[in-house]
Amino acid sequence: MGYVPLHLPLRFFPAVASISNKAIQIIRSRWHVPVQVVGTVIAVLAYFLGHAHKGRQFDKNVHASVANWLMLLLVAQVVLGFYLKLHLEKAGQARIRWIFVLAHGIVGKVMPVLSWAQMLFGGIASLGFCRDDHLGQCLAHFIMGSAFIGYGICLTILLLVGQYWLRRTGRSQEFFDSLIIAAWGCVNTFTEHRWGSPWAHNDLQHTTMGIIWWCAGLLGMWLSRTRSGRPKRNLIPAIVILITGYAMSAHPQSLMISTMIHSIFGYTLMAAGLTRIIEISFVLKDKPALSEPNSFQYLTPFVCLSSSRCGICRMILT
Repeated sequence: MGYVPLHLPLRFFPAVASISNKAIQIIRSRWHVPVQVVGTVIAVLAYFLGHAHKGRQFDKNVHASVANWLMLLLVAQVVLGFYLKLHLEKAGQARIRWIFVLAHGIVGKVMPVLSWAQMLFGGIASLGFCRDDHLGQCLAHFIMGSAFIGYGICLTILLLVGQYWLRRTGRSQEFFDSLIIAAWGCVNTFTEHRWGSPWAHNDLQHTTMGIIWWCAGLLGMWLSRTRSGRPKRNLIPAIVILITGYAMSAHPQSLMISTMIHSIFGYTLMAAGLTRIIEISFVLKDKPALSEPNSFQYLTPFVCLSSSRCGICRMILT
């Protein structure tokens, strides 16, 4: 197997570093550049170790294709960061600096998402599943699990360093939660059923949940402001997560182990929704935030991350 076992943990660190770097960048910490440099060095090392497999052959896979594009984005991000660090303002460069700042920001936001997807692609390529008729199942569970991992990470970032950004936007946190819920619901409504084929029980359940999501998302966006236009907290996103967890806990599967994992996934989602309701109603009392995070506020991100792992493990184990 060569150095492939080293490739896997080394590839994980740059993804974590890129997520941490976004949080560091929000508060404009001096650690932004050092973390970027360390993550870049380890990513390059992992890239070359992935090719040192001593003859082990893999079928054609998306992991190998995405790796080159990911490294290209990494090079572009480093070059843009280096250019911006020079603070060049001669020959009209000050006028176009905003273009490089915008590009640097976009690439920085894309990198964590693409890095996470690349790690999933690596596991799929290594284990050799998600092929032929299993592709749809893989997409559904990996996307759902990854979505709640992303949601848990965003909740953590907003809890620790994101309150200033929220105040600057003039929106409540539930506005952005509801916006994502509405968008996700629209996608689920039209993609969970293979159009032209007979409707199955699972198709009806998934499509119905999609409709609930985009309706609730629109309602949450509308309730996220007072009549005077000031941001306002609401419980709609938490209730949506709670209802989704209940639906997932009762979702029938073909195998007993799949049913059990799906039930755990649903229960943890219900716990995430419940803790979010308690946090907004009783801990924050509808305030945007506390001066220092309360220990209870860490429960919602933790449970979201736990539930997402159940969703991904369901696909791997079955």
